[in-house]
Amino acid sequence: MKRVVSVSIGSSKRDSKTEAEFLGQRFSIERIGTDGSFEKAIQLIRELDADPEVAAIGLGGIDLYLYAAGRRYTIRDALKLARAAKRTPVVDGSGLKHTLERKVVHDLDGELHWKERKVVMTSAVDRFGMAEALWEHGAEMVFGDLIFGLGVPVPIRTLRGLRILARILLPVFTQLPFKMLYPTGEKQEKQIQDWRGKYYDWADVIAGDFLYIKRFMPPSIAGKIVLTNTTTAEDVEMLRARGAAMLITTTPRLGGRSFGTNVMEGVIVALAGKYPLGESDYLEYIDRLGLGPNVTRFSGSE
Repeated sequence: MKRVVSVSIGSSKRDSKTEAEFLGQRFSIERIGTDGSFEKAIQLIRELDADPEVAAIGLGGIDLYLYAAGRRYTIRDALKLARAAKRTPVVDGSGLKHTLERKVVHDLDGELHWKERKVVMTSAVDRFGMAEALWEHGAEMVFGDLIFGLGVPVPIRTLRGLRILARILLPVFTQLPFKMLYPTGEKQEKQIQDWRGKYYDWADVIAGDFLYIKRFMPPSIAGKIVLTNTTTAEDVEMLRARGAAMLITTTPRLGGRSFGTNVMEGVIVALAGKYPLGESDYLEYIDRLGLGPNVTRFSGSE
């Protein structure tokens, strides 16, 4: 049995472990949070790297690479984590975000008709493939990177504006301590209800990283569609309680939760037996694995 382990700098309260079979190969899939400790994450990655059963290590709660406007940016703190492994491939899910999440948006267009939807993305630079696909399908967009990431009340409404922002800010931001950019550890459990809630009210679809979505979610999101990735059973019940119409995750649910793209990318790397992979490799395994959107409809959904 191959092991794929996601080492997350997020809260250990979201830890999970399950087994699954992909293309005839059994996998043990695990998520281990370090409660914001980079030192603990580095030590854990070193230990996993020494285990011959570990076929791939995922980075959770942090991106190694951000792809935006045709360029790749490396997050300095994530590179420190990746370099802790000498033998085992370390993946962050960016390869799947760039391919699978585009495909999910395309596959759902026939049902959801994006050009008729208003979509707020809490953070687009870490899911540029999804952002581009939604824009290309004609959705009315608010890219909320300044709003939700920096607390600056400036909505970005065009893909061109997002590209300009990425080229200006990402070379600087990727060199900053990651804790300044994204909630880690216990901060992931903190919820903030303030002026940003009006963008949830405006939107038909709330998209992006789920921790950002949850962090600023108002008490009611009645009738809204949530397009995201990593959600636990508790997250699903919270969305149901707040009136969401539909939850769409871009990776399958395993053991009652959807694991991050870093986990599924680790599975693909383990199956392929090589790393790094190109876009055509990811598309091949997306097809072979039959990966596509996982849809949960709540009462009152469309």
